[in-house]
Amino acid sequence: MSEFNAQQLANAGIRNLSPYQAGKPIEELERELGIKNIVKLASNENPLGLSAKVKQALIEQISGLARYPDANGFYLKSKIASKFGLQVNQITLGNGSNDILELVARTYVNDQHEVIYSQHAFVVYPLVTQAIGAKGIAVPAKNYGHDLEAMLAAISDRTKMIFIANPNNPTGTFLSTQQLYAFIKQVPQHILVVLDEAYSEYVSAAECAPSMAWVAEFPHLIVSRTFSKAYGLAGLRAGFAVSHASVADYLNRLRQPFNMNSLSLRAAEVALDDDDYLAQSVQINQQGMAQLIAFCDATGLSYIPSWGNFLTIEVGPEAATLYQKLLHAGVIVRPIAGYELPNHLRVSIGLQHENQAFIDAMKTILGASR
Repeated sequence: MSEFNAQQLANAGIRNLSPYQAGKPIEELERELGIKNIVKLASNENPLGLSAKVKQALIEQISGLARYPDANGFYLKSKIASKFGLQVNQITLGNGSNDILELVARTYVNDQHEVIYSQHAFVVYPLVTQAIGAKGIAVPAKNYGHDLEAMLAAISDRTKMIFIANPNNPTGTFLSTQQLYAFIKQVPQHILVVLDEAYSEYVSAAECAPSMAWVAEFPHLIVSRTFSKAYGLAGLRAGFAVSHASVADYLNRLRQPFNMNSLSLRAAEVALDDDDYLAQSVQINQQGMAQLIAFCDATGLSYIPSWGNFLTIEVGPEAATLYQKLLHAGVIVRPIAGYELPNHLRVSIGLQHENQAFIDAMKTILGASR
């Protein structure tokens, strides 16, 4: 009788995967170093926390948690459709936008296909591609962002899907409306374009592409959004996709029926109407971004101009050491060597005093090392 071997039993695409590495939790650092008053600027979370309206809605929802949630998310879908001028049958709900990205790939890609994405783009793209057994094509970045011409040139007869993040994570780079539209128009319609807009709320209305409206013109376009960033619901895991109704139909065939729980459904619905909270989130982000940029300029540190709620700063070959020193100072940021940026740290925008804690720690560390 042969012996049990989990590696041999696992699907080929899974065997060489490394688990997704999230930003270090505050509780973990507390356990490791025994320090308090930790500032976390590692996961691009909204520093304002939950809005008061969402908190109240969650309290009211608690009494119904013994019941299963609405598997179809009728009220949230209706709210999304109303807010963005869509039809309900164009919407697919997800357990965060990560769930959407994986769902799209698993629905349409197999091990005979190729998936195109940019160097320095969100790690979930290559992870899900490898898990499925498809071939990932990482196109070299241009100025830390998407080289759209090179991505078009990378299309082959095996290409099935292209991932575009706008703004991009972890670099914060941004593609204009004109660039995106021209690109999508040139992609053959048998190839799906997944436009990941997790940070779009931080982009001004004048600059943000009307991507959801483009779905009517481009049936091969899928737009992914999340409530984890500007809406402040990272812990509740809520996201959605907008697509042609026929695409959404197939996504919903594979989607888990209760992939959003009752609390996340209700919280997302309320958050969509909380315009004051969203405006405050954007304002806090603009102020914090200016605060970090001023520090970088004064210190002579280079950074990648960002349209998100984070700033990626070049700190040199000692980035890993600097990250550890910041941890011991009670500040958590994000090392991004895994994104082929070993000399950079990504710093989420926090509240004024949180940003200042990072700045003060950096001044102390850099001063001691010079």
